[in-house]
Amino acid sequence: MRSGGAFRGVEKISKIISCTNRLVATIVNQMVKYSSRLLDRTFAALADPTRRRILERLSHGDRCMTDLARPYAMSLPAVSKHVRVLEKAGLIRRKRRGRVHRLNLEAAPMKQAAQWIEDYRRFWEESLDRLDEYLQELQAREMKDEHQKQTS
Repeated sequence: MRSGGAFRGVEKISKIISCTNRLVATIVNQMVKYSSRLLDRTFAALADPTRRRILERLSHGDRCMTDLARPYAMSLPAVSKHVRVLEKAGLIRRKRRGRVHRLNLEAAPMKQAAQWIEDYRRFWEESLDRLDEYLQELQAREMKDEHQKQTS
């Protein structure tokens, strides 16, 4: 009797591993949809709190470089380095008029990053829902088998 139960346990683990392997394959396929270089730059740029605050300020409208740098306890060249990272990620655009540099927010890379996150959220929710259904099915079968053993 015990060996039969052990076999069912191994069978369950095999099915779970099989489900996991399918999930990993699907994840890899999902990742191909997006340009990793653009996403890498976007997420790297957003990783810094100073750069996120700069983007937040630009979300209220265009700013010149000196106006953008004013609230920070750092030099203008230091703020300029942050701005260059944001520019390389495509998150802001600079317009020059003489000596004045006007900066404005570019939302497209953030929209793409948000879509990437949303796709993965949906993927994992669906995958975990399927896994939950499968585990509930296994548990129901186990309870049925246990009930049959007790009644026979």
